[in-house]
Amino acid sequence: MTDSTLVAYYAAVDAGDFDQAMSLLDPHVEFAMHLPATTNRGHGREGLRAYLTGRGDVVRAHVPLRVSMVDDVEFVHGAVVDDGVTTTGHFTAAVSKTADGLIARYQVVFATDFSLLP
Repeated sequence: MTDSTLVAYYAAVDAGDFDQAMSLLDPHVEFAMHLPATTNRGHGREGLRAYLTGRGDVVRAHVPLRVSMVDDVEFVHGAVVDDGVTTTGHFTAAVSKTADGLIARYQVVFATDFSLLP
């Protein structure tokens, strides 16, 4: 689809390849995930890995619908599909990247009842 680091990150997460996903992050990555029930903030690869492994076994796909990249910033808007059939909501994510292309800061908003695209 694109050369987006963020799209590659989601693909690795969805495949359960957390080592590959973590390799796309700066070791000191900072993140904020705004979910319907809570906001999860943290830092470091291990902090993000702990969140991902804490979700338990899920069959989930992040389906990018729009991707935009400008210099060291990327944006993705997409659908979250569970078990290959059920769209559980939509996400809008943004990252800033280091000079060597790693994700330095990651922010995502997930909503079960809203999409930027009708």
